[in-house]
Amino acid sequence: MRGLGDHLSIGERIAFYRKRRGYTQEVLAGLVGYSTDWLAKIETGRRKPPRIDMLAELSRILRVPLGDLLGQAVLVEDERQQDDVPAVRDALMSPRRLSRLLFGREAEVQLPTPAPVAVRVEQAWNDYQGGRLGSVIAALPALLQTAQELEERAARRGEDRSDCWAVSARTHHLAATTLAKIGESDISWLAAERAMRAADESDDPLVLASAARSGTHALLANGRYDDALELGNTAAAWLSSRAAENDPAALSLLGMIHLRAAVAAARHQDRPTATGLLDRAEELADDLGSDENYWQTGFGPTNVLLHRLSVELDLDNVSYVVEHGRINVDHMPQERSVSHRIDFARALSLAGQGDEAFTELRTAERTSPQLVRNNPRVRETLRDLIKQSPVTRGSRSSEVFVMAQRCRAVQ
Repeated sequence: MRGLGDHLSIGERIAFYRKRRGYTQEVLAGLVGYSTDWLAKIETGRRKPPRIDMLAELSRILRVPLGDLLGQAVLVEDERQQDDVPAVRDALMSPRRLSRLLFGREAEVQLPTPAPVAVRVEQAWNDYQGGRLGSVIAALPALLQTAQELEERAARRGEDRSDCWAVSARTHHLAATTLAKIGESDISWLAAERAMRAADESDDPLVLASAARSGTHALLANGRYDDALELGNTAAAWLSSRAAENDPAALSLLGMIHLRAAVAAARHQDRPTATGLLDRAEELADDLGSDENYWQTGFGPTNVLLHRLSVELDLDNVSYVVEHGRINVDHMPQERSVSHRIDFARALSLAGQGDEAFTELRTAERTSPQLVRNNPRVRETLRDLIKQSPVTRGSRSSEVFVMAQRCRAVQ
């Protein structure tokens, strides 16, 4: 099913995997504590999709990745046909990664130095924040191979050992975050684990704090919200005891860890914890004083506000998002501004404001086509817009239907 049937709704995907497991609607509904009528309406689209915490529970019972129920794409391509995720998977799962003793190079073999690689990784991070996912995925296989060579160099115990591990951590962090964004949850976790292992070896608190973000991304993508919350809280406490009090980079990383933990709490439907974490992040943003981008965090007062809106959407507080969602995000990294527009469009569609929702989606698509066309929330929103007005928006010539085809929401 992965990579196929992107046009299927979340309800249709639940029905597909339920039947594959041999469950009746009555049995599956009973396992999650709901009525058969509730599940039937979900599967047939007569009721909006379940909250993310319920989807995580359904994915556990049906024994499929959460991304498969959400309908996240497997391939994200740039202009060139060969730039896709399987190449990243191959780089992460190379047998050379299994043992440095078995596959290590001879001592006289020249290995890359960390400084020029760090420049390449920085450019790839800029592409990610600019919404150019295809470019990131095209660059990752070579970057991951080079990161492995840097780890081999670090094993030789040279003076740049710490820098080698730090660049490897940043590379694997980028891989984990990108893969989580497009629904490749299994290898996202593999990349995050390697990011944190490399960060441990770097002996740099900021490198480890940054890598911990990748761990929360991967855990969220896998529907492991309690674990993501635990990691976020543990990393925040650890960084707080080691970072310089007025270091803007440390403030930014700590703030982002709180924000990711808040998302985890919200998806577990724990409003008090989510609110408390958002408030802590807001205090740090106030200390920072403005919207900045240390360590590609995009952290500051605006990012806290964007996460507060996202959390409220996860908590089903649609009216709050509609009321407070019209904010200026043009100065933010494009990945953040597009993510906000997608969330805001979803809230508008749920509130019955279809025209405004479509305007937000079109603005987001013009900013970053790849982020929009590979997002399952966009597909669900477009399907809802067509259902709300099947005559005007469901026509194959309508702008909504044409965009739905581009995003693989319909056939």
